[in-house]
Amino acid sequence: MYDALLAELTTPFRAMPVEVAALRLLAAVVLGGIIGLERELASRAAGLRTHMLIALAACLFTLITFEMLALPALAANADQADPLRLIEAVTAGVAFLAAGTIFTARGRVNGLTTGAGMWLAGAIGLACGIGMLPLAAIATLLAVMILSVLVWIETRITRRKDKSEAEPDER
Repeated sequence: MYDALLAELTTPFRAMPVEVAALRLLAAVVLGGIIGLERELASRAAGLRTHMLIALAACLFTLITFEMLALPALAANADQADPLRLIEAVTAGVAFLAAGTIFTARGRVNGLTTGAGMWLAGAIGLACGIGMLPLAAIATLLAVMILSVLVWIETRITRRKDKSEAEPDER
């Protein structure tokens, strides 16, 4: 009995071909890396490798969940299996990591954007894991636009604000 269960538990990729799983993992790494590259170029603590690993881990947890749900031993108790717990677990785990990048100094909060990027990398990894590659790609594109275009706008606003504060009031 235990030999059959062990054989069943060690036979990988029943739910999907290994090529599909590999494509999803690769997509998670690439898309997480795109966000991480922007953070790296902005000299943030959590950059390219961190975002890639977060997206990869989230994708892997998703694939593991699919494989577990495909096991006959678990299929018999399918009513107890809840894939939504996966999303909760990945979200909580990434949030814990992201919280480590957030700190306050001299009344300013730093690291929020990097933490949000890490959280998004986890979501992108989950999307890749369940096969929603177009959704993950769109989210990555939007993230890069937000991180690059909005930083340019914020810089211009800050310059104007600093310039107006430096000029004497002419009332």
